[in-house]
Amino acid sequence: MTKKIVTLSGDGIGPEIMEAGLEVLSALTECLNETYDIEAHDFGGIAIDHFNTPLPESTLDAAKNADAVLLAAIGHPKYNGAKVRPEQGLLQLRKALGLYANVRPLKIYEELKNFAPIKNVSEVDFVVIRELTGGIYFGAHELEETKARDINDYSAEEIKRIMIFAFETARKRSRKHVTSVDKQNVLATSKLWRKIADEVAQDYPDVTLEHQLVDSCAMLLITNPQKFDVIVTENLFGDILTDEASSLAGTLGVMPSSSHGESGLALYEPIHGSAPDIAGQGIANPVGMILSVAMMLRESFNESAAAQKIEDAVEKTFRDGYRTKDLGGTTTTQALTKAIIARL
Repeated sequence: MTKKIVTLSGDGIGPEIMEAGLEVLSALTECLNETYDIEAHDFGGIAIDHFNTPLPESTLDAAKNADAVLLAAIGHPKYNGAKVRPEQGLLQLRKALGLYANVRPLKIYEELKNFAPIKNVSEVDFVVIRELTGGIYFGAHELEETKARDINDYSAEEIKRIMIFAFETARKRSRKHVTSVDKQNVLATSKLWRKIADEVAQDYPDVTLEHQLVDSCAMLLITNPQKFDVIVTENLFGDILTDEASSLAGTLGVMPSSSHGESGLALYEPIHGSAPDIAGQGIANPVGMILSVAMMLRESFNESAAAQKIEDAVEKTFRDGYRTKDLGGTTTTQALTKAIIARL
């Protein structure tokens, strides 16, 4: 049976790294249980240029009918201050597809640990699960001349479903530990968040639940990142903490992510931006995109063996000394991609 993958290359280095990810997928054809139909669509700044909107109806319809969505990167400085911006399309897409659970794994490659600004990174292996469709980003926003207000709304049901996702994730990992991050000592939404977390924990006696205030968690991510297994938190906190955590890896270029909805549809993307300053130079690090393909194979298509092959090949490529410019090396995007394929 053929599965449909919608690809959104987007802006900046997006087309370059998407090409790399699809080359790796193509190289795995003989190892895959399914065949995959790839369908490309405009999204982000390129869609504004072509359709005057970052999320055209044709793109949204294709995504809704896909088995998985691959996104490379969106954004460009030329839209700064514009009424219509590429990032608006991403919020619209998440909401339209019901992508409520963002998953960002953080694994430190032994060969790259010296590139991290924080040196306490040995044996770090955790995942951050961020609630993606609620909270302050989707609340009402009011801006007046001398004051402003942003509303942070969460329902018990929104919190419950992200907690269930986090506990189910932890149950599949060896340590079976969940750290729920909030600001319960100040925020009403966090008081509800903690209450629901405790309730959901009752259904997972094999998983340990720990509560952590967000400021304390931010400190511990730097001073003791080894303590974490699964972190679950709300939209705003998750946005900040995941970017902080990415510094442990030494580069944003190697970090993949997935976003899941209740329908089973998921979107996969590297966490870095579109880096328009290096677009077209062939020096972008494609590993975040390639590992996002691996996440897609494992999480959406149950192709765990193929996903593991990609991850092992990436690790061996780093072990063999290949480095793109963001890691102090001179390996090009294409050369790194070919090196990974050679090790599959």
